[in-house]
Amino acid sequence: MKQDISTKKTTPLVGRIWVSAILFGLVGQIAWVVENMYFSTFAQDIFANSGRLDMSYVVTTLMVWLSAITATVTAIFAGGWCDKTGKRKPFVAYGYIGWGATIMLFAAIPMKANASQIAGVAAMLIVFDCVMTFAGSIANDAAFNTWITDVTDTTNRGKINTILALMPVFATIIVFIGLGNLYDATSESNWLFFVVLGAIPMASGVVAIFLMKDSPNVLKNTNPNFLKETFYGFRPSVAKENKMLYVCLTTFAILGISQQTFFSYIINFVQNTLELGDAYVIPLAVIILGAAALTGLTGFLSDKFGKKHLIYPLLLVSIAGTLLMYLLKFMDKAAWLPLCYVIGIFMLGSLLGLSGILMSSFQDYIPQGYEGRFQGVRMCFAVLVPMIIGPLVTLVLGLKDTDTGAAGFKPPFSMYLAASIIATLALVPAYFVRKVSDRLRESLLQREREKESEGKEQIDQNL
Repeated sequence: MKQDISTKKTTPLVGRIWVSAILFGLVGQIAWVVENMYFSTFAQDIFANSGRLDMSYVVTTLMVWLSAITATVTAIFAGGWCDKTGKRKPFVAYGYIGWGATIMLFAAIPMKANASQIAGVAAMLIVFDCVMTFAGSIANDAAFNTWITDVTDTTNRGKINTILALMPVFATIIVFIGLGNLYDATSESNWLFFVVLGAIPMASGVVAIFLMKDSPNVLKNTNPNFLKETFYGFRPSVAKENKMLYVCLTTFAILGISQQTFFSYIINFVQNTLELGDAYVIPLAVIILGAAALTGLTGFLSDKFGKKHLIYPLLLVSIAGTLLMYLLKFMDKAAWLPLCYVIGIFMLGSLLGLSGILMSSFQDYIPQGYEGRFQGVRMCFAVLVPMIIGPLVTLVLGLKDTDTGAAGFKPPFSMYLAASIIATLALVPAYFVRKVSDRLRESLLQREREKESEGKEQIDQNL
């Protein structure tokens, strides 16, 4: 693999940045794992216990849709406000504290509802999910992601973003293995589980007050027209001037749609469809750790040799991995578990690694001083569109195959076939992201060299 000339020198990141990125990235993902996986599983278990399996698909889809809309709208305005104030730290610190408090709301919801309570429980699940998403989007989607863009450059974003892409993996281990014993699908209530989980982001928000520091190079938005500037990234003229940013996000969106066809159903798929039951913990841990190693390797390679060399290989592995998960349906059940180890590691590792590379590419394209205002655009492509279309695909597939008389909730194998077909569509925009990668990197490095030169000239003049 030939090393790109423009990637030889990597800007080092100080310890405070690494600690802040890993800590708040991990805690943020613990909260998102709870929403994306446990809240969906929580809802599915409630309706399974209540004899309404059909409601599992409907409520899961509504939760995903409405929380995605909430997250996107919140990120648009919160990102604009971050640029307006020139601050990130207060939004992260106090946002995480509020985020934890909203997670605790779910402690009030019972695990079983009678016919007269079904509608009320469904409404509580959806409303509480949106409230939690509002707090989380301010803290993580808008402020934290803007802060990451501030404190990194094109020479080190690949590494830090692939490390951050691992955070959902480690968060899953912490939630399922460390805290999973607090959750019981058959109990009357799971209040302790949600109280403990809510305390984690609350505590990290307090830590952020003392640990986190904003970049000294943040450019404050002084334009008095806040509303106009908030929607800066949605202007046609801006899209035309920064077209590759949107091409990169289009790749991200297609990959996200593919992932969202199965992500909200993955726990019940492993437990019920693959018939592992409570024995799913060890296989999940092995797959997660293997995927983590693969993802970490892609981050190192992307900074050392350039992102373009990894985009297509990782995308092709993602396509093949999701297809093979579907093909398990036609294999002997005795082969499911050993094959899941191999397929799961490469499927999850490639998806996470490619997500990290696309995120760092997106950050490379953001014009300086507009970091916060583009977070809403990112949310539209990376969250809103995938979380509306992906679950809709599974809703159609799932309702078609649902057996209302069956015990437990069993998501269909066909959702992985849909994921593979959708991921194939990403090959087209990924081609253009790869094609202009070198030109972008060289222009960004040239900009950094010019800034360094200007700084030295200013110092010489002062002397």
